[in-house]
Amino acid sequence: MQPRNMSMSGVVDLAAVKAAGEAKVKAEQARAETARQGGPAAVPPSSLVIDVDEAGFESDVLQRSAEVPVVIDFWAEWCEPCKQLGPLLERLAHEYNGRFVLAKVDVDANQMLMQQFGIQGIPAVFAVVAGQALPLFQGAAPESQIRETLDQLIQVGEERFGLTGIAVDRDAAGPETAAEAPEVPAGPYDALLEAAAQALDANDFAGAVQAYKNVLSDDPANTEAKLGLAQAELLGRVQKMDPQQVRKDAAENPGDADAQIAAADLDLVGGHVEDAFGRLVETVRRNFGDDRDRVRLRLLELFEVIGPDDPRVGAARTALARVLF
Repeated sequence: MQPRNMSMSGVVDLAAVKAAGEAKVKAEQARAETARQGGPAAVPPSSLVIDVDEAGFESDVLQRSAEVPVVIDFWAEWCEPCKQLGPLLERLAHEYNGRFVLAKVDVDANQMLMQQFGIQGIPAVFAVVAGQALPLFQGAAPESQIRETLDQLIQVGEERFGLTGIAVDRDAAGPETAAEAPEVPAGPYDALLEAAAQALDANDFAGAVQAYKNVLSDDPANTEAKLGLAQAELLGRVQKMDPQQVRKDAAENPGDADAQIAAADLDLVGGHVEDAFGRLVETVRRNFGDDRDRVRLRLLELFEVIGPDDPRVGAARTALARVLF
């Protein structure tokens, strides 16, 4: 997710925000003007998800990105994966409650924007932060990985540009829509979780994976199941490895994504958490394209194994954000 400044010649003017320093100044000026006028007004929940076209891109995305990160979902009616990803992004926009705004762009109706962003396939998800365009991911992705990407985006917005989001007035929308209504877990899941734990203890990693997935299919936010699934998948991978060969391959091929991913798995199982995280952050820095994204996703999976509250995860997340953005 290397930052790049998009040239929108003929569509919008990005000349004033073509460098990170200029973008930060612009964002600070916009916030200062808002504060001078009495502070930002709270927006209704309906403003968290907006349809954007070429005519409104500058005001709806570029100008707004001086206040809050704007995530752009490029989609089309005929795109089946878009029909799965779109509702998920909308739900997350409401859940994050003003930490980012979701802008939906129909590529059939806005082909100029699609061309200017260099999109080769959809769904494709970008972000604009203080006028800077950042490619996030292409194609469908698991919710846990999307959340990690959004968390990194929000962190960068806060640390580099001071963007803390926008206030949301929940009362302005009246009754909750289906997209905003909180999901009620179907539980209880004690029996399923116990079965998964027993499978894990018996080294039946495939059985444990399936049991945890059964819980998450009904309750995607179940913390215990997410942690257990990440552990079971990790142990299942390591069980099939030849440790000596994995270490040899990693030492001889420091830039090889697959070799470093395998070694990081061994590091983590061996209790060398910081080594595993540092190895993958460095491999992300060395690589580009699909290799970089594959390493990044494995690192996010290993974060799940350790848990989001562990300080080592926070430190690695910050290091990852530095090399990505």
